[in-house]
Amino acid sequence: MDDLTTELDRRLAAADAALTADYRGDRGVRQPVHTAYVPADRYDVRTVADWGAEARAALDEYPDFPKVLDLPDGVYDRVRAKLEREPIEDLRIDFEDGYGNRPDDEEDAAAIAAAQIPRQTPYYGLRIKSLEAPTRRRGVRTLDLFLEHLQTTEGLVVTLPKVTSVEQVEAMVYVLETLERKHGLPELQFEIQVETPQAILGSDGTALIARMIKAGGRRVTGLHYGTYDYSASLGVAAAYQSMEHPVADHAKDVMQLAAAGTGVFVSDGSTNVLPVGDAVHDAWQLHFRLVRRSLARAIYQGWDMHPAQLPTRFAATYAFYREGFDQAALRLRAYLGDGESGYLDEPATATALAAFVLRGMDCGAIDTTEFNTTGLAKLARRA
Repeated sequence: MDDLTTELDRRLAAADAALTADYRGDRGVRQPVHTAYVPADRYDVRTVADWGAEARAALDEYPDFPKVLDLPDGVYDRVRAKLEREPIEDLRIDFEDGYGNRPDDEEDAAAIAAAQIPRQTPYYGLRIKSLEAPTRRRGVRTLDLFLEHLQTTEGLVVTLPKVTSVEQVEAMVYVLETLERKHGLPELQFEIQVETPQAILGSDGTALIARMIKAGGRRVTGLHYGTYDYSASLGVAAAYQSMEHPVADHAKDVMQLAAAGTGVFVSDGSTNVLPVGDAVHDAWQLHFRLVRRSLARAIYQGWDMHPAQLPTRFAATYAFYREGFDQAALRLRAYLGDGESGYLDEPATATALAAFVLRGMDCGAIDTTEFNTTGLAKLARRA
């Protein structure tokens, strides 16, 4: 038998090594619940504070917010506290669609100015123009100037939009390696924005996302879905372009499959229905439902485009975790040998339950005191 298993080790050595290299597992870092996009010309030292103030002002103007969304007890106060403490978890300074095409001197100045503003959020970065031929030079130039004047790369991520080939991901790695040497920077990371049909299905009929992740290696930290570019590319009429359209679900299913086990985060896109004017209640209800839908589909991050979307982002997220916390804790306790839950959970499900609780704590939906009252910490140490 020893001879047999030794031979199996030899035969499977390459496959074992590939599995370890390609599926490195959870990176052990917090995933932000959202990314707020701010056009570069509107980004300044007050941006985060202003977004928080505008979000709170929207709640003050519409005190029926909890009733409109039928919020569980305890959620509204947590949302208010979050908007005071940390209104934006991840911010992207946008030099692409949200900024548009400007004269070179104007974008140069905006890139330098943005780099000199101290980091205001746990995670942040910039979205450059794509590496497609018409915008390639401008995108690289903006990134170069930004990195030249940047004070720190801590928490920084670059978003690469409109990716259409594996070769563009390889090119982005080359760009980062070159700029790191030029500016004496540590290894930089980037996200792949999935907003073209070519990213989902190549001309040879193969799904390219997995190959893109592999090509980017440890530098690739996220896949971000682009709702409107992707939908429009498939001919979806403007009135039906949505995060919940079937073509969107298909793309995100492919993204999730490609990212599973790699440590790469998947983010949903945005809704362009804004809570402004006479449509505040309807827009809030839509956004709340879409965020909850994404969470139920195991997509734990999305984009926000307007300060008044922050209340529904956090309300939907907090409600999701708080509503599921008691049962998750009960099932984890039973799995660890303390009581019965009515479920026969296996190790993989127990891991998912633990991840659910940790995500809830990371974003502020569940606090340490609540977690400690479950006894899970003591049980986990004993296990």
